Amino acid sequence: MSNTDSLQNSPSLWKGVLPVPDNNSHKYTRGHVVILGGNRLTGAARLASEAAMRTGAGMCTIVADFEVADVYQSGAPHILFEPLESLVEFSKHLDDDRRRAVLVGPGAGREDAKALRAAVIDVLGTRKAAVIDADALSVFEGHGRELFDALHDNVVLTPHEGEFTRVFGDMLPGTRADNATDAAKKSNAVVVLKGAETIIAHPDGRIVVNTHASPWLASAGTGDVLAGMVLGLMAQGMSAFDAACAATWMHGDASLKIGPGLVAPDLVVQIPAVLKGIL
Repeated sequence: MSNTDSLQNSPSLWKGVLPVPDNNSHKYTRGHVVILGGNRLTGAARLASEAAMRTGAGMCTIVADFEVADVYQSGAPHILFEPLESLVEFSKHLDDDRRRAVLVGPGAGREDAKALRAAVIDVLGTRKAAVIDADALSVFEGHGRELFDALHDNVVLTPHEGEFTRVFGDMLPGTRADNATDAAKKSNAVVVLKGAETIIAHPDGRIVVNTHASPWLASAGTGDVLAGMVLGLMAQGMSAFDAACAATWMHGDASLKIGPGLVAPDLVVQIPAVLKGIL
């Protein structure tokens, strides 16, 4: 995509780089994703994991405390589980080069904010493709500079407005696009400012606006699905910005196909139909 003030999101912007497997593809070439699972809000990581694989990732492992192993292992049979000794040890689960992308935040909890901040910084230090969402953003309230100094150009931040203000401070006078653009430049990461009008901002000033979505998305867990979709595309080699744009549009398209009564798991089931309509 070329540098421009603002573009309306559509497949014409990213369809040409959307990853498509060929006859030589296998689960590792399609990318292995790793997700930090929470102890209490376990549904968040489960939704994200299934969304990542529906979007094309070849494998997915949820890493979480052993005490919730039964919850994760009784979920989708194609999602792997590994026990977590402590948050300090989380980044060690990324040591395998085939593990290409990582998601931290959905359902993670803020009970030990210091440990979660340290885990995020360690993850970013691996330079793996990463999506930082939800609690993994909120724990940097008052510690934004620590996060910004660790971020790199293969990271997507996916805040709603509440999380955005915790990390970047109060919304500045101007449009949401102005705020997202300022945040992307400040953090050196792609920022997806979620809402009825979702803004995808690149540190170099590119902005894409997404209005292709249903108001029925205002439901618990839908953001976890979006984070997983971005993760799945990045695992397959899509750039952070293109993955964010593509996932946001496809997420919205799934919501429009479902319509009234939408709940988050419906979006996951709808992803294959969305992909089929694009490819």
